[in-house]
Amino acid sequence: MKPEVPDELARRLGRLHARQRLGIEQAYEARVFSGGARSFFHLENWYSIHAVIRTALRLSGLYGRGRRNAARVQLRHNEIVFPDLPPLFDGFTLLHLSDFHVEMNSGALQRVVELLPKTTYDICVLTGDFRAQTFGPHEAVLDGLRWLRPHLKGPVYGVLGNHDTIRMVPGMEQMGIRMLMNEAEVIRRGDQHIHLVGVDDAHFFRVDNIEKAVGDIPHDEFSILLTHTPEIYRQAAHADFNLLLSGHTHGGQICLPGSIPIILDAKLPRRFGSGAWQYHGMHGYTSVGLGTSLVPVRLNCPPEITLHRLRRGSVGSVAQA
Repeated sequence: MKPEVPDELARRLGRLHARQRLGIEQAYEARVFSGGARSFFHLENWYSIHAVIRTALRLSGLYGRGRRNAARVQLRHNEIVFPDLPPLFDGFTLLHLSDFHVEMNSGALQRVVELLPKTTYDICVLTGDFRAQTFGPHEAVLDGLRWLRPHLKGPVYGVLGNHDTIRMVPGMEQMGIRMLMNEAEVIRRGDQHIHLVGVDDAHFFRVDNIEKAVGDIPHDEFSILLTHTPEIYRQAAHADFNLLLSGHTHGGQICLPGSIPIILDAKLPRRFGSGAWQYHGMHGYTSVGLGTSLVPVRLNCPPEITLHRLRRGSVGSVAQA
């Protein structure tokens, strides 16, 4: 049975995209509540694994430390040099937040609010997973974002993640978060511009559409891609993006000393699992996120928000602090 598409979503996103996303969401939720979600598997919904992880951490004496670590959000700086950055964008700075999982990370969100007055940036970008659950109500998520939004300065852009429902889009846009659903925005400085592109979730829902999003962008103009997961790095690089910003992996969240992830929930080389990286001339950055999933614990992988500063130069390089 085809899902009923609310008029506000049909007008905003197009009836086809809205129907596709809602149809997948409804099929998934029906299988979850009927106990038959095996073919729509989300590790987050395997509740016995939550108990196993908690028990193992308590027995090892690490659970308390991990919970305290989860609220110690760090402000990181990532400077990237591009030879083809328009001159007026030299020094342009993006504040990057990812993987909020609002309902289970109030301490981390409070720490973010404490850090924000110390930051200076031009735009803010949010790379998905606003919700902790992967199904069910989302009103508490919107309430948490309404509390956070006044602390974010300037234009704010976002994309959805694999935990998020498309039903959140109208509420997020009403609070001043421009959601990019396989869409692009032009960012202007004087008579020069760059392009900011965002795609819908490519990890679980697989409704990303780079071709649609970049349809009106000349291939030689500077462009940045927002995607929840970095798993589409190949497609992005060959679509001539200069920079890809993402999250999703949590950097592993529970890592061995040296920030070596035990599990990385993404199909990509581990070097793309956190921090700055490059692929075929495209720069990328995978945020470890500010929140937690499964259990509210972090070990050897501190949560973060990131300031990306774009610089114009003759030789591309990455400096990370």
